[in-house]
Amino acid sequence: MLPTPRLYLLLLLGTAIGFVLAWLGGTEEALHRAIALTLVYDLVLLLLAWLDGAQVRPYRVQVSRQPLQTLSIGRDNPIALTVKSGDRPAKLRIRDTYPATFVVTPAICLLVLPAHAQTDLIYTVFPKQRGEYAWGDIQVRQLGAWGLSWHDWKIPQQATAEVYPDLIGLRQLSIRLTLESSGNIRRARRMGTGTEFAELREYNTGDDLRLIDWKATARRDRLLVRVLEPEQEQTLIILLDRGRLMTAQVGGLARFDWGLNATLALALAGIRRGDRVGVGVFDRQMHTWIPPERGQPHLAKLLERLTPIQPDLLEPDYLAAVTTATAHQARRALVVLLTDLVDETASGELLAAMGRLSPRYLPFCVTLRDPEVDRQANTPTEEVATAYCRAVALDLLAQRQVALAKLKQKGVLVLDAPAPYISESLVDRYLQIKARSQL
Repeated sequence: MLPTPRLYLLLLLGTAIGFVLAWLGGTEEALHRAIALTLVYDLVLLLLAWLDGAQVRPYRVQVSRQPLQTLSIGRDNPIALTVKSGDRPAKLRIRDTYPATFVVTPAICLLVLPAHAQTDLIYTVFPKQRGEYAWGDIQVRQLGAWGLSWHDWKIPQQATAEVYPDLIGLRQLSIRLTLESSGNIRRARRMGTGTEFAELREYNTGDDLRLIDWKATARRDRLLVRVLEPEQEQTLIILLDRGRLMTAQVGGLARFDWGLNATLALALAGIRRGDRVGVGVFDRQMHTWIPPERGQPHLAKLLERLTPIQPDLLEPDYLAAVTTATAHQARRALVVLLTDLVDETASGELLAAMGRLSPRYLPFCVTLRDPEVDRQANTPTEEVATAYCRAVALDLLAQRQVALAKLKQKGVLVLDAPAPYISESLVDRYLQIKARSQL
């Protein structure tokens, strides 16, 4: 039994009435009588509160947690509780025992349920690290009919769930790629791009005249144009840095986790476009190498192999990573390296490694920027302390742009985007590369 605010108010009211009676009596006997009446009042009230809580027991609600699915890091994942009431209406406070490191909304679920009713309660969890996590019992409080006390009990519901990279984002990307590869959207994006012939269709106003197929036009007696699509079955190599710079926290997640999400998103896009996709994760040496393959089962293999990997406080060896990748992939490929850089001097090895890839391969350097640095650099201030912070942020961005410019001079494609938006930006850039037949 847990007391409610109503019970406390009634107890205070009884105490106040006792003081008033003692003051009005003005004698020691009146004081003793007021104290006795107050104690009797309090005992009766506490007895009623106990009875109020005890009466709930036969009418307890039934609460169960729906089976836990695989969770996505950096996303609000819904968790569902099913609540079923008995013969009486129920006012409830329900708290699940979720992992302590998760950000949960709401932490306590409040619910008023009519008699003989059933509903689903949804709360969301925001995991910041990958791994396996345990859930415990569900704590339920049900208010008594008189509103004097809560009946409190726990329902055993032990379970475990794994936190994976951003599976929600991968599902959304898969739907987007499917829509872009079908119907009018597909035709609109493919007209006049790519090198492989896909189909013939009737000429529409505004179509490129160079795409008219005159032989087919003569045979069918109407203007027909060729629809081209990006070349299929090319090779995409993704190198993901798991070294020191990737351990920094950006937007609540490690920079490596943003990079891992982007790696899987790019792999999905490559597989959906018919390319062979290989992935390497490196620090001082090649930590994990997954040879290039095509097909949807390969994405499941990538997800299984890459999910357990965590960043480490080691300096990455870019030259060794590039050398290992090119030793496994002799033919021309798009080589995407996801990392971060500071300035030209500190990133000298990165510049040298990416320069070695050109012109045999198409090198593409992707850097994950911290949006907090952008915010400080672009926020005017009049205070001395914040002015120094802004000056440092501006200098960091300037040095970063110098290093990126050096990469571009070496023939390296460059994408520098805020870490929380890197997946979408990287996939869009990859699709542009495919559409322009740069590889």
